[in-house]
This record gives sequence, structure tokens and C-alpha cells, in this order.
Amino acid sequence: MDYTLHQLRIFLKISKTLSITKAAEALHLTQPAVSIQLKKLQEQFDIPLIEVIGRQVYLTDFGKEIAIASEKILQEVHEIKNRTLAYKGFLVGQLNISIVSTAKYVMPYFLADFLELHSGVELKMDVTNKSKVLHSLENNEVDFALVSVLPEHLQIQRVELMKNKLYLIGARQENKNPKAKNISRETFERTPLIYREQGSATRQAMERYISGHRIPLKKTMELTSNEAVKQAVLAGLGCSIMPLIGLKNSLLNGDLQIIPAEGLPIITHWNLIWLKGKRFNPITEAYLEFVQAKKEAIIHKHFQWYEKY
Repeated sequence: MDYTLHQLRIFLKISKTLSITKAAEALHLTQPAVSIQLKKLQEQFDIPLIEVIGRQVYLTDFGKEIAIASEKILQEVHEIKNRTLAYKGFLVGQLNISIVSTAKYVMPYFLADFLELHSGVELKMDVTNKSKVLHSLENNEVDFALVSVLPEHLQIQRVELMKNKLYLIGARQENKNPKAKNISRETFERTPLIYREQGSATRQAMERYISGHRIPLKKTMELTSNEAVKQAVLAGLGCSIMPLIGLKNSLLNGDLQIIPAEGLPIITHWNLIWLKGKRFNPITEAYLEFVQAKKEAIIHKHFQWYEKY
């Protein structure tokens, strides 16, 4: 038999997605390319690997066995690669990080160069809400977490990465007079405000601001992600106090605007945190050293636009 690792990798993805189209998308290949490799693999066997009924792909019993074997083979090949790298003195293993949803606009830039430098390091990054991030950290399921509000109930250590700025954001038409210094209290009071869900750090910051400035609210709504809030603001459903970090394109395109308001922006900081007393392995120790040494250069390279606001 003369099947290749590439063919086994493609067949394994088909077995998991039960779709040639979805397998092609997941592997960043064209659908014809996937079909050709599947055909070449099938030619190695007298027994069908799949059945297509209508447009649905089904594995035959034999195909299920080949999928299991393919996964084992590919895992072994992966292990050989890792052992080779480790033998040469390279870092090998997994880096586990959990981040709050807004941090997806920050964290990748503090990982890219490290992962390129250490090809044997695999990243597992969970993007979720704050409570799940802290739960993962508390249970030592992750090496690091990225948050903008430090947990009070955990003993942690941290590296402060960069500022997190929150502004009052509206659709372009919300501010009739863009030269006005601050939005009037009356306008603020009658503008529908869009909140994140309970427990969100953005929600907490917004509530503190509203309470501290004693602004009565006429109408509010609650959404469960910053992206959903942004889309609601774009649609003209109201305004919101939002982290600047996820609004670059919308601000530059003129779809959204910062509405000047007294006491804004709210400034917090993105912090890379870990449990106090955690024992670092070579990967986590190397990553922490990387962040401490390179964070200013990363901010200068990727976030100059952000520093202008």
C-alpha cells in the first residue's frame, strides 16, 4: 500500500466532519483537492471507506476502523516530531491559557512571536467569560489567564501588559455635534444603554460609572458578548460603554464614534495572571520571560493606533 500521511489526515478530518466541504474548509484546502486525495486513498483498499447517500457522507464500518488507525498513526508521527525537537534541546509541549472574550484582540499579539520561535510548543487557548476563566485558573487547569479585573478571592501573581480603555460608543449619527466637549446629561439620560451580561468586567465598569455619576436610565438592554453589543450599537439600538480594543476598524471606517462624556475613558489594565506558588515548567517559564522582555516592543509594534486615543 502507498497511502500518505496527507491522505490519512484528510480522511480523518472527513470522518470527524462527515463532509468533504467542511473537511476542506477546516484544512484550508479546496474541495476538489480533498476529493482527489480521498479517491487516491480509497484506491488502496478493496473495501469502501465511505458511503454517500444524497449529499450526506457516512463512514462504513471499515472506514471507521481506518479512521481510528489514521488517528493513532498521526498521533505517533506527531510524537516523533516532538521527541526529535526535545532531543535537539527545543521546548516541546502545550501552553494552556484562558482569556476573557475581549482579550482575543490582545492576547494573540503576545503569543505570535513566541510560538514562531518555539515550533514545538502547542497552544490551547480558551476564550470564554470571566467566571469560567477564573474557574479554570483556580482549578489549575491553565497556566495563565488574561483578565482586566484582578480576582479578589485568589492569590495570584501578574504581569501588567497594557491599558484597557473604555469609552462611550455610539453610531456615527448619535452625536449631532461632533465638536461638543461632552454629551449633555439630558441626552445621556434619554439614550438607550446596552449592557454586557452580569459578571462581565465591562458590565461592572459600566455600572460603577453610571452609579458614580448618578445617571438615571430610561431604557436598557443586555447582550452576552462585546461583538453583539457592537453590532447593536452599529444598528442604532443605543450606545454602550465599551473597550476600545475591539473597535479599531469600526472607528477608522467611521461606522462608530467615541462620544465625549465626563469621566471617560475608564482605564483598567490587561493583566497576565497565574496562581501564586505555581510551579513553572520550561515552557511556562520561557513564556513568562518572553512576555516580560518583549511586552513594550509588542505594544509599540501592534498597538500604536490604540495609544493615540
